[in-house]
Amino acid sequence: MQGASREALAAAWRETEELLVRAPLDSAALAGIGEQLFAVTDVLDENPALRRALSDPAVEPGRKTSLADRVFSNRIASEAREIVGLAVRARWSRMRDLPDAVEILGVLALLVAAEKERVVDDVEDEFFRFGRIVASVPDLRDALANRTLPVENKIRLVERLLAGKSRPMTVILVEQLVRHPRGRTPEEGFAEFSGIVARFRQRLVARVVVAVPLTDDERARLRRALSDIYGRDVHLHVEVDGRIGGGVVVQLGDEVIDGSIASVLAAARQKLAS
Repeated sequence: MQGASREALAAAWRETEELLVRAPLDSAALAGIGEQLFAVTDVLDENPALRRALSDPAVEPGRKTSLADRVFSNRIASEAREIVGLAVRARWSRMRDLPDAVEILGVLALLVAAEKERVVDDVEDEFFRFGRIVASVPDLRDALANRTLPVENKIRLVERLLAGKSRPMTVILVEQLVRHPRGRTPEEGFAEFSGIVARFRQRLVARVVVAVPLTDDERARLRRALSDIYGRDVHLHVEVDGRIGGGVVVQLGDEVIDGSIASVLAAARQKLAS
């Protein structure tokens, strides 16, 4: 993606990740949202008129959101509709970039699901390894690339190869590429999705404990400040714990920044005692 589309995708990625991390959903529900976004991608691919209407920069964003709600209201969860709304309100350089972005956000939802289940490392490794197998076994690569072979035959082949060896999120990612290559060769599809996984894994995750919930502005300012300190994008997992009294505690890996009132009082008591 170029220009406006690249900026639109970056914004949609941030907002989607924030939405999904804060949503009170288990990993299965989050994975389901990923699959629903893949289904939206398919609808947009198959309906040029709808794709054009939802990506037209001349159409007011609210009208595009209303149209998307009418089309998908009874077909996908409210969180998935909200993510689609983020995408259609954005400005895309090319009509084709909208379904591409929705598919990327579907992959992101699956990665958030994997992270919630604490298996994102496994998913990354399994997906990369299977991609290398496809690239190195000509018969398998040719079978998956064969447009005359029924899709369900390909899915059964993938299921036999991955059964008992891969996480459900890995299987969903592979099956999306097999069912809907969208003009990509198997190598191109695995490379593209691997790039999305790598992008997700490159950002830092900060555990933030506060006494009262942060406002959206406070959350954004803290994220920017931590990103400036560490030189990388930082994602916040915020927990509310009144026992800290006030202030904030931030943990990134083994490093802890303890700015809580409870910590300050404890240090003061220790100093007085000595």
